[in-house]
Amino acid sequence: MAIGDLKTDKGIKDLNSYLADRSYIEGWQPTQADVVVLEALGKVPTSSNPHVLRWYNHIKSYDLKTLPGERKAPVILSSNNSANVTAAKSEDDDDKDVDLFESDEEEDAEAARLREERLKAYEEKKARKPAPVAKSSIVLDVKPWDDETDMDAMEKAVRSIQMDGLVWAASKLVAVGYGIHKFRIMCVIEDDKVSVDWLIEQIESFEEFVQSVDIESFNKL
Repeated sequence: MAIGDLKTDKGIKDLNSYLADRSYIEGWQPTQADVVVLEALGKVPTSSNPHVLRWYNHIKSYDLKTLPGERKAPVILSSNNSANVTAAKSEDDDDKDVDLFESDEEEDAEAARLREERLKAYEEKKARKPAPVAKSSIVLDVKPWDDETDMDAMEKAVRSIQMDGLVWAASKLVAVGYGIHKFRIMCVIEDDKVSVDWLIEQIESFEEFVQSVDIESFNKL
């Protein structure tokens, strides 16, 4: 689907519909496509568009410059949005740091002093920049006991596990045969705060619904 101008209510509603069953703009992990849409949006969404608000808060938790992918408008954006993204990128380019190492054969002592001060301030700014938070994207397969297991109740139980550094994302049922489905859910964790083994133990503690948990995929972000 094409998303209308994100500066309008209709465009934001289009985006809300698009994100209803998706965690990210493209694929299973955050990329520069999410950054482009975030910048085109330009403001914090309201609770009237809950899927956009969830996505917005999740993407803002990352260091946007470290996300993978090419910084260009995804195909879902209309031409109006693409123009906004191009303008924003142009402004970013204009705001880049001045080359502190530019030389001038005729610079005097005062110019040299100012240059050294700027260089020192730049190095101090770089030293204060916090290191990026190590995160992982995990897809878990949660297996029920049989075809009579209440899968909605299983999902509610899994999502009830909440802690700092854990964000639940998209989920779906995957058929395994004989009318039985397994519950597949994606989450993003901060490696220093959430242990994968601990998370699996918490899910398996819902013994009424859960037979076992497997890791379907595990990717460092």
